[in-house]
Amino acid sequence: IPNISPLEHADAGAVQRSFITKVYGWMALALAITGVVAVSTASNIEDFLPLLAGPGMIAIMLVQLGIVLGLSFAINKLSASVATGLFLLYSAITGFTLSTLFFVYTAESIATTFFVTAGTFAVVSAYGYVTKSDLTRWGSLLLMGLIGILIASLVNFFLQSEALMWVVTYVGVVIFVGLIAYDTQRLK
Repeated sequence: IPNISPLEHADAGAVQRSFITKVYGWMALALAITGVVAVSTASNIEDFLPLLAGPGMIAIMLVQLGIVLGLSFAINKLSASVATGLFLLYSAITGFTLSTLFFVYTAESIATTFFVTAGTFAVVSAYGYVTKSDLTRWGSLLLMGLIGILIASLVNFFLQSEALMWVVTYVGVVIFVGLIAYDTQRLK
């Protein structure tokens, strides 16, 4: 172990805090863009209805998936400005697709769900940041669980089983809570 002075250790802590602040700042910006686009789209539905129904929505969701895959596989090859632009575009497209929720649920229900989710994320992320437990051993298991719930969701699309839907829902919550803590610790 290299000999690190207290001053160097303090500088490393400041760099770490700065990095985490930037990561969560970008995440907050993306959520704000998503929310503004969702509310704007839902408020002007007559302008967007042709895109929100049928083949238009499928095309938009494929673009969304393409951006995710492109960012995931080419992030080290993209310039910072292109990666940033794709990230912001993804945030806007997500808002557009999520605008359909305003036609199924009340604004109060959406707001409540958002704040409960944000609170849960904050608490679990804080846990992942401060815990002394090594969460790396959970990473592979959580990833396998995520793949499992994706496959179960796809199967249930055809089965339409209410029991399987509830299992996927609760297992999904546990897996995502674990992934939040794990990823936060990895960021640290």
